[in-house]
Amino acid sequence: MRLSGTVASGLGRAHVFMAQTHYQEQFKSVLGAGAWPGTLNVDVDEKDIDKYRELRIEAGLEKGETTTKIESIRIAGFEREGRSFGGATAFPASITSNGQKWIRCAILIPDLTRHTETAEVISSSFLREVLSCSDGDIVTLRLG
Repeated sequence: MRLSGTVASGLGRAHVFMAQTHYQEQFKSVLGAGAWPGTLNVDVDEKDIDKYRELRIEAGLEKGETTTKIESIRIAGFEREGRSFGGATAFPASITSNGQKWIRCAILIPDLTRHTETAEVISSSFLREVLSCSDGDIVTLRLG
């Protein structure tokens, strides 16, 4: 499965969650290393929204049927000092901005998210830097 989309700015709050040791330990099983403390937001192209919706169905956020079995890894939530940190579903993938250099990553779909057409991408690398991309640039994600 491939998804294309446009790099977009987020709310700048992902680093609070991404920096949590509990999550970082689990990201190692997805990425082979800890994750960069932030996400790359990708507004999914209209032509690929149905494919992205399949990921949301697999993550349990939407009802419906999926046409393919997509590998996913459950990220468990936790509670610390009376604050709840929710779980998520990670879909191992790779990402490119030029079709030649692919970087290992994952699409992370938190259990509680407002994003229905925006993929949150995590990686061990700072993706904006290694892909030389900025808001408005097109990237492609490859799953499976």
